[in-house]
Amino acid sequence: MTDRITDRTADPVADLTWIGRAIDLAVENVAAGGGPFGAVIVRDGELLAAGQNRVTRDLDPTAHAEVCAIRAACAAVGDFSLAGATLYTSCEPCPLCLSASLWARLDRVVYAADRHDAALGGFDDRDFYELFARDRSTWATAIQELRPADAGAPFDAWLTKRDRVDY
Repeated sequence: MTDRITDRTADPVADLTWIGRAIDLAVENVAAGGGPFGAVIVRDGELLAAGQNRVTRDLDPTAHAEVCAIRAACAAVGDFSLAGATLYTSCEPCPLCLSASLWARLDRVVYAADRHDAALGGFDDRDFYELFARDRSTWATAIQELRPADAGAPFDAWLTKRDRVDY
């Protein structure tokens, strides 16, 4: 991943407006039977996409509000990069959503509630952050490497493909 320094100056009025929209989406989602998470992605003062937690509705553990918003924003702009955009989310992104934000090359992530608020609401965000700080041998899910002789073949194929799209 390339390091990039962007203009991280914020417009406090705009930030409050957009974070308010993310919170409204979260509250609306609870009323509709979903989880208490909402997110919007904005570039140049324009809404690119919004997302609400769809984990239970879609039976998809990756359908977090931030991930849904990132997927929709990328589709809307026709690119996997959201450089120049800001993600506003009702709660501090969990490790999944934080990673997705980094992969999407978002310039900023602005959140309202934090991982401790999520824990009070019964969500595992804080536990996952703590888990990643521990040795993998202590995890409940076994993470194991199985390295056959051709383990690097996909990367060899990638590196020799002349028309690949780097990301």
